[in-house]
Amino acid sequence: MRIGGVKSVEVLTTALPATRKANIHTIMINDLIKQMVEAGVHLGHQTRKWHPAMKKYLLKDKSGIHIINPEETEKCLDKACAFLADLARRNKKILFVGCKRQAQEAIREAAEATGQYYVNHRWLGGMLTNMTTIRKSIERLSYLETIEKSPEFKSMSKKELAALDRERQKLERNLQGIRNMGGAPDAMVAIGADHEDIAIREAHRLNIPVCVLVDSNADPKGIEFPIPGNDDAVRSIRLILDCIVKAINEAKGDN
Repeated sequence: MRIGGVKSVEVLTTALPATRKANIHTIMINDLIKQMVEAGVHLGHQTRKWHPAMKKYLLKDKSGIHIINPEETEKCLDKACAFLADLARRNKKILFVGCKRQAQEAIREAAEATGQYYVNHRWLGGMLTNMTTIRKSIERLSYLETIEKSPEFKSMSKKELAALDRERQKLERNLQGIRNMGGAPDAMVAIGADHEDIAIREAHRLNIPVCVLVDSNADPKGIEFPIPGNDDAVRSIRLILDCIVKAINEAKGDN
């Protein structure tokens, strides 16, 4: 559960230690932090669901909800954006991953806006560690998309064609965003450390660095670029991704 019926800025101010309340005006003049608060990036989970490894990113809890320190989020996001911008300057491949419902559309849009790759429906085990099988599935998708031109098409029944079309749609949902990736990416951006744990583990197995939006209930350990923040709210996810998209595109423009 998230905080409901309370203004975000008021919640953040209440959660700040007394010594820092005097500096709230200074904090709030930072435009990005203001946007984060308005988007609910700072709203964590119930305190009983928190992960102790997230302690350094948290302020005091409010009404049983952990408040994520937006200053920490900004610092971590800046590091992640700098890393991704450097990759973009060198024309490296970045894979965006976000299969939870709230992230699916934003992940696709972010990848397409930067000319990169994405998985936003379902992470298939082995997408990175078993590329041979994935390539075969992509070849199968290409075949199904052009099946009308194949010699056997005219001899197929309506039932067979319907089954093949369902297979095509399933493969398209799962593979459309990576079909032209042509090998392992140089970095991964993921929404939700707990939700995308399989993808993150596969990336680590191949020494692929990851930038992950990590909520208060997840473990940031082992993640090269954790970005503490609310991974359940659409506005929060979009704001973080918008910052990443801007950094990547500005870096590409420097080339």
